[in-house]
Amino acid sequence: MTDHAASNGNRMAIIGAGSVGSSIAFACLMRSVVSELLINDLDKKVCEGQVLDLQDAAFISSTKVRVGSPKDCGQADIIVITAGARQRPGETRDELVQRNEDILKSVLGGLQPIKPSAILILVANPVNILTCMAQKLSGLPPNQVIGTGTFLDSIRFRGAMKERLHVSETSIHGPWRQAVGGKPLLSFEEIKTLDTTKEAENVARKAYKIIDLKGATSFGIAAVVSELALCITLNKLSVIPLSTYCDRFKACLSFPVSLGSNGVQRIVYPEMSQEEIALVESSAEITRQACAKYL
Repeated sequence: MTDHAASNGNRMAIIGAGSVGSSIAFACLMRSVVSELLINDLDKKVCEGQVLDLQDAAFISSTKVRVGSPKDCGQADIIVITAGARQRPGETRDELVQRNEDILKSVLGGLQPIKPSAILILVANPVNILTCMAQKLSGLPPNQVIGTGTFLDSIRFRGAMKERLHVSETSIHGPWRQAVGGKPLLSFEEIKTLDTTKEAENVARKAYKIIDLKGATSFGIAAVVSELALCITLNKLSVIPLSTYCDRFKACLSFPVSLGSNGVQRIVYPEMSQEEIALVESSAEITRQACAKYL
């Protein structure tokens, strides 16, 4: 295994030691993303148990794992917030807003003062709205506060298209009008026969299916966050669809961004049809209304 942690010396704090937080910690540990992992949770007993368990896995990594106080976590280079009300079966993401607002306020209040150069990653839902709140409540510049956005949805989409086209996920670079090896997806015979609306809905609803079956999603999002952390620690500048403040739409939305050691370096807006722009504008308006008191 390539030992990233030995060279970058970064510290990551994970707020929330439940199934998502512990899975993220494990994924980052397996990839030696950072030199030190701090875990914090209101349930101190569970938090200590998770840390002890993770320490048993640390023999294949140079990463140190320990319980971190809120103040310690506030001084980490990367702060991942997973603490939040769990999405209930059948519950929409928007219904989570009120339940998660108070939790986010409490978490960010406890982290203060937050390290000025820290990158804050929001994992809880609804991610666009909570990213907006976190940008204002944390006091960090907008480019240093991101949400996981549609990264996992994009991975699910790529997986579905891989089965149709028999190409690697990494060769699929966008939605229907975008390219696979320079050729638009919609130009492939295998795609022309698809009900693209139904296919998109299947991808969008995969999270709900997982929640219905096992209560929560954890492994996929853990892999996503480990990749984001690696982009930050290694300044990879990979282009990834994440939640960030988009000045063009005056709201936090998920768009492809270049991610590196300083957070979001630039937003890469794809070419969009008028219909697609209208859908984005509608989503932006909903997000703006929900975040009105924070903007």
